[in-house]
Amino acid sequence: MGSIQQDLSIFNKFKFERPPVGVKFLFGKPAGIKRLDKTLALCEMLKEAQQSPPFYVDKENFECVGPLILGMAEPEPLFESGQIGPRLELFKEPRANNRIYYYIPRMIRDTVNYLVFSPLDKLSFTPDVLIVAANPTQAEIILRAMTYTTGKMWTAKGTSVIECAWLFVYPYLSGELNFTVTGLSSGMKAREVFPPDLLLISIPWDLLSTLVESLQDMKWVPIEHTRSRDENSAEFKKLAEEIQREFQAK
Repeated sequence: MGSIQQDLSIFNKFKFERPPVGVKFLFGKPAGIKRLDKTLALCEMLKEAQQSPPFYVDKENFECVGPLILGMAEPEPLFESGQIGPRLELFKEPRANNRIYYYIPRMIRDTVNYLVFSPLDKLSFTPDVLIVAANPTQAEIILRAMTYTTGKMWTAKGTSVIECAWLFVYPYLSGELNFTVTGLSSGMKAREVFPPDLLLISIPWDLLSTLVESLQDMKWVPIEHTRSRDENSAEFKKLAEEIQREFQAK
């Protein structure tokens, strides 16, 4: 395989309506990349990156909870006590809202000072996380590719608020692919970041090579997706009988 930047060109085959975005977490200021000239929520930065040249952001660019989950700011007791969620009709009681802060993934304080965003076609670095906005057909191929060579299961983790933590931080810290469906996150829905029914898939850097290799090797449309239900049932029975005879012969 070549460099991961070259290998990621396999994603062009999907013809995504919105390009995948590479994200890099940095301690020091990046060189040769312009700073974003506006303030946005972290989820909105993903949308911005899908339609802009590469850019970087720092603490002053953020609205919402981005600095908290990125370790750029200290927690605010008023929010983490759960007082806001019930008043926004998102939680029944403060204790329910408070609970999520005990498992929301977040970076260690002051270890991330800058984030770099780049659409796939302008990517000049190996991303820490690659985020893909896919329709269900495209998502099925990506998720199948993740299990194609390893057999490992995939899971989706998230919360109805602060979904950005699960898209950006969780894959980076855990090394696990994660995904959500647009419209499930209250914040993204309120900010009208994406239309409903897209799957946002976050892939950490240490899974990218495996995923790319599988996408290059496997059939994107397996044979059972090209036959009718009855044809698949008959073929499955035929294969089972052939395998049974094969092992009986030994």
